[in-house]
Amino acid sequence: MSEEAHDQAHRHDPVYDSLHATAEFRALRSAYRKFVFPATVAFLVWYLLYVFCSNWAEGFMNTKLVGNINVALVFGLLQFLTTFGIAYFYANYSNKHLDPLARKLDEEYELGKREI
Repeated sequence: MSEEAHDQAHRHDPVYDSLHATAEFRALRSAYRKFVFPATVAFLVWYLLYVFCSNWAEGFMNTKLVGNINVALVFGLLQFLTTFGIAYFYANYSNKHLDPLARKLDEEYELGKREI
């Protein structure tokens, strides 16, 4: 059974190999990484700050801001807001920078499939 899966892994459309070698594909990967890596690092730093403060800065996190709302609650809610914000900015970035490149590569892929 594992040999069958191994054989399937080696079978793929040869058009993909030619697309993989193009400058457009490299540009698509580069544009994707240009957004994803910094956004991931920024979010992880922000999240780890929340965890760090929750564990080692209890006094700060227990600081009341308004009524019974404290810094910890605001930080926690901001985690959700940050997640939705990153998703929103990624969608816009993708529509503007990634999707046009992906559409072009898809057209080339479909054209290459017809030629084989």
